[in-house]
Amino acid sequence: MAVREFLTGMPWWVKWIAIPLIALVVFGGVIGTVMSVLIGLLFKVLVFVVLVGGLIYVVRKFMSSSSSSGDW
Repeated sequence: MAVREFLTGMPWWVKWIAIPLIALVVFGGVIGTVMSVLIGLLFKVLVFVVLVGGLIYVVRKFMSSSSSSGDW
């Protein structure tokens, strides 16, 4: 018996409300953990990009000011 045949006789609210709600309750912890890991990874990537951008800005600023003064 296929899932489609099983769901054919069910009302619409079972297919579209009850089953997703049960899946959310059963797998909610897993979904929350995965979302937490993805958000944490995205935050770390954002911090990395900001730090590298800041480093590049500081190095360019230093290089431009040192080349114009002629101390090196």
